[in-house]
Parts: sequence; C-alpha cells; structure tokens
Amino acid sequence: MATIFSRIAAGEIPSWKVAENEDYYAFLDISPLAKGHTLVIPKHVEDDYIFHLDELTYAGLWAFARKVAVALKAAVPCKRVGVAVLGMEVPHTHIHLVPLQTEGDLDFRKQHLSLEAEEMKTIADSILAEYEKL
Repeated sequence: MATIFSRIAAGEIPSWKVAENEDYYAFLDISPLAKGHTLVIPKHVEDDYIFHLDELTYAGLWAFARKVAVALKAAVPCKRVGVAVLGMEVPHTHIHLVPLQTEGDLDFRKQHLSLEAEEMKTIADSILAEYEKL
C-alpha cells in the first residue's frame, strides 16, 4: 500500500508543491514550524529510514533538497534553512527544510502554525518560482 507521501507525489492527494523532478518531490508541510516549512521526499522509494536508502537515491535526495533549500531561502526571509530528518510520523523517508531566525525555530515540540490555504499557495508559488530560476 502506498504511503500518504507517495500518494501526494503521485497527485492523488493535493499538496502545495514547491519543487519536483523525475525522482523527488518537495511540498509544504501542512502543520509547519515556520512559514515555508517544506518536506522533501523520494518519489519511488517508500522506506521509512533515510539510512536504508541506496547510495544513489540518498545522494540524489540530498542534492535535490539542497536546491530546494536555496530556493526556499530566496523566497522566504530567514537567516538560515534548518534541516531535520526524523521520520517518526510518516513511514516514508523525508527531509524537513525549515526557515530559521533562531535555533529554537527547529524545535518540533513547539506550537505549529495553522496557515490559510491562500497563504500556503502564495508561499509555495514563491518557492517554486525561485526553484525554477536555478
């Protein structure tokens, strides 16, 4: 059975896409720590642990995430883009990219944001526009 993230990447479940290529997909987290909080996933590998990925998929995922992070930083004002790999909540390898003003912004125990759909779309469109310039 496909994971929710595989279904998102396949277009079966709506998402706010920020970047995509043949093998990887990036979309806004629906319960973000900060505006622009993005999830980056491999499309064709559903393993829930990043270190189980084959070397090619692992390297490709990080290269794609790097490009997404560059676009994210250009689109969303922040000091840095933080990175986290937890993988506890969805059984599909994913990288969190979170715009940061301070290190505390990457605390997953803090209150998450609830943003309106129109704001999510605006943020996603801004990141995608920056991604497409790269």
